Amino acid sequence: MTLRPGTLSQRSARGTTGGVGESTGRPDGTLKVTGEFAYSSDLWHEDMLWGHTLRSPHPHAEILGIDVAAALALPGVHAVLTHHDLPAATHYGLEFSDQPVLARDVVRYQGEAVAVVAADHPETARRAAAAIAVAYRELPVVHDETSATAPGAPLLHPDRTDHHAADSPHPNVVHRQPVRHGDVAAARARAEVVVRGTYQVGMQDQAFLGPESGLAVPAEDGGIDLYIATQWLHVDQKQIAPVLGLPAEKVRLTLSGVGGAFGAREDLSMQAHACLLALRTGRPVKMVYNREESFFGHVHRHPARLSYEHGALRDGTLLYVTCRIVLDGGAYASSSPAVVGNAASLGLGPYDIPNADIEALALYTNNPPCGAMRGFGAVQACFAYEAQMDKLAAALDMDPVTLRQHNAMRQGTVMPTGQPVDSPAPVAALLAAVAARPLPPPRRWENATGTADVRELPGGLSNTTHGEGVVRGVGYAVGIKNVGFSEGFDDYSTARVRLEVVAGEPVAVVHTAAAEVGQGGVTVQAQIARTELGVTRVTLLPADTTVGSAGSTSASRQTYMTGGAVKHTCEAVREQVLDRARERFGAAAARLEAGKVVAADGEVIATLADVLGDGAIELEREFRHRPTRPFHPRTGQGHGHVQYSFCAHRAVVEVDTELGLVKVIELAAAQDVGKALNPLSVAGQIHGGSAQGLGLAVLEEIVVGPDGRVRNPSFTDYLIPTILDVPSMPLDILELADEHAPYGLRGVGEAPTLSATPAIVAAVRQATGLDLVRVPVRPEHLTGTA
Repeated sequence: MTLRPGTLSQRSARGTTGGVGESTGRPDGTLKVTGEFAYSSDLWHEDMLWGHTLRSPHPHAEILGIDVAAALALPGVHAVLTHHDLPAATHYGLEFSDQPVLARDVVRYQGEAVAVVAADHPETARRAAAAIAVAYRELPVVHDETSATAPGAPLLHPDRTDHHAADSPHPNVVHRQPVRHGDVAAARARAEVVVRGTYQVGMQDQAFLGPESGLAVPAEDGGIDLYIATQWLHVDQKQIAPVLGLPAEKVRLTLSGVGGAFGAREDLSMQAHACLLALRTGRPVKMVYNREESFFGHVHRHPARLSYEHGALRDGTLLYVTCRIVLDGGAYASSSPAVVGNAASLGLGPYDIPNADIEALALYTNNPPCGAMRGFGAVQACFAYEAQMDKLAAALDMDPVTLRQHNAMRQGTVMPTGQPVDSPAPVAALLAAVAARPLPPPRRWENATGTADVRELPGGLSNTTHGEGVVRGVGYAVGIKNVGFSEGFDDYSTARVRLEVVAGEPVAVVHTAAAEVGQGGVTVQAQIARTELGVTRVTLLPADTTVGSAGSTSASRQTYMTGGAVKHTCEAVREQVLDRARERFGAAAARLEAGKVVAADGEVIATLADVLGDGAIELEREFRHRPTRPFHPRTGQGHGHVQYSFCAHRAVVEVDTELGLVKVIELAAAQDVGKALNPLSVAGQIHGGSAQGLGLAVLEEIVVGPDGRVRNPSFTDYLIPTILDVPSMPLDILELADEHAPYGLRGVGEAPTLSATPAIVAAVRQATGLDLVRVPVRPEHLTGTA
């Protein structure tokens, strides 16, 4: 196999320096900005074939027959596989194995995989897939709650046996989680002001840069080696091995270059298909989705409909909330049950409300499958409860920031699930920080002569306005997100650390299976090793399945979990070094510093080379966070989360009310990160999450018709923010340590995505006076032409 320079060895952290708390540069940064970084789509083998997938054109249809003869007859075609050719397990899935590897007798969404082809050229593979004749009989489409739960509705998984089935109110409900807290009826009787609202969130795509791709190479032992862009190597292995009929140890995965993920790579896409084709042909098989296929090849953010009622006293004290959150899970479960758990348990927002009645559920429909995406169930709820806060503030004639601060949760607040918040929760302080920032100057698109610079106006260089109908608004929002896997999941990460002397210099070698998806794990792991072992040189080995699982790079957990695992293992290695030093040089050895063993008073006792000689120390350890427990299926009570993350935003927008165009002028954020292990990376995460929230607010939506068909599977029609759409983003970063976390850190990546969206929409509401209840906000919503 040949790779462009730097593919796997680029994960080496050699050449970078700096420990915990420093803004160390990324080891892969230069390669990425110069275009030299090799992504999984760049993998190459001189003997490889190309795989291609045939997908259903129908959202719901019975398969009457499949004829592959014409495809097999094409010169250059080496294999055509349908469900008839599966050697073992026929389904897979993250939480339930409900998704067919290849559709058998029915397809449940547009784009579902029906057959796969291997050929000696990608165009031959594409033409062969097109030559497969599939006879369908279209079936009624389930596309929303009404059609999913109506009497006589088609049951999309009539034979489901998953552990949530017994508690689901309807077979087309994937999972339902209520949360009961206090006495809502009594609180409602006391309420002096009540506000109600119903909100909608559209289907957002993760829009990562590198489409799904990988290379499967058959091995001499009958197994398979898969080089793949993914978020969790071991959960892929766990799902693929039964499909191939192989033991897990014969399905070896190595991470290749990942062009972003944001949750979309948690589910399998082409992994099993490439492996099946490789084992059938005995040749390496590469698969790369094009952009349109990528829209059908991964899960998206759940669209949602949310109904809220808040009751309060005249002084703004919140008494109760009721809410119902309906999430569209699409054709297969994916991670919908966990998304439901987050939406239900975080549905109140970061507020201290003594009484609550919450219900969250996810539906099976014939829409595209939905699953993990940055914010994971908390994004949808945040848009609704923050709109409610503004509505309540208006009803009370109260400043919206003051209302939020008046009810802000703090350390010691009891969540509606009954779990006390046992680490800092500086919600009021975060709001104060963004509110205290000076506002950007008004009408900055206008020069001293009153002439508009059209580049600064909503619509930008399209020059569609000269500012005649432009108004400004300011909006605020704050959100709460859990960190790590919740609800009793055995969440752990593994690290293997070797300390040795190479050419007279101590070197730490760190090996984990943590997926680097652009978040900066390779940087932070090296920083931790330098800090804990007092060395300069750290090499990270490629992430693969020859070391224990690191869990998923998601849920804002990887720095906490794999960073914790590296720290934990380095500490064990350090203790062995110090023990050796004490045995050899006396009992004064206290720490490692700059490649030396140092006493408590700073005296240098020996060098690491003196202590280690030719004898390396290598250890492997697992790290677990505090245990959590499942939520009760009927009350929602339970210590379900390990840690919370908070972020507040203030958005300043300008809206052209005549054209329905929005320009976000500034998006200030304040976030508590516990401890910034790499301040530059922390800022990057907050900026990135904020930009993704901006996209949901005014740009991004996969449009799915009531017939279940996707209208815009391309970056021509699915709009994401570019650098011209991203405003100034000043930050206030608090570091209030969580005593239960490594270094006191708090997961960072997801929280800013929550509050950016409602802050922007609140600013648009203030500018226009419109009661906007849906995101993304479209021009027709602002011009009254919807």
